[in-house]
Amino acid sequence: MSTGNEAPATWLSQDAYDRLQAELDEHIANRPAIAAEINARREEGDLRENGGYHAAREEQGKAEGRIRYLQELLRTAKVGEAPTADAVSPGMVVTIYFDDDTDDTETFLLGSREIAATTDLTVYSPESALGKAILGGRPGQTCTYTAPSGADIKVTVVNFEPFSG
Repeated sequence: MSTGNEAPATWLSQDAYDRLQAELDEHIANRPAIAAEINARREEGDLRENGGYHAAREEQGKAEGRIRYLQELLRTAKVGEAPTADAVSPGMVVTIYFDDDTDDTETFLLGSREIAATTDLTVYSPESALGKAILGGRPGQTCTYTAPSGADIKVTVVNFEPFSG
């Protein structure tokens, strides 16, 4: 039984998965170098005024955060082609038009920022205002969302298809 709390699956092409795995491997391999840098900076003296030490610690924190993020993403990602859906969902290339102007269209990928490295398309998060508004939408369906500027924006879904990467 679904509780409604599950995050939508993140679909990655094999190439995107391999690139993210290589990035993860590189971060993990770099751990000893960061630790050595921290130790070298620690030996320079007073830690309260040691900018090099604090910079190395900050770099370590960012790297560890990225490692944890990539591990979780790769652990839960689905590799291959996203299943064909009958409604807008993450991993879809979506075309919309604004207001009632069928000439004012935009085509974008609805997905995570990690997938942005695999395409020249603009990527919108499913958690964004636009993403939330069109999730579950079908061709011809009109949705309204509030932009960060506070303006209400009306969009109509023209079509969608799975992202092929």
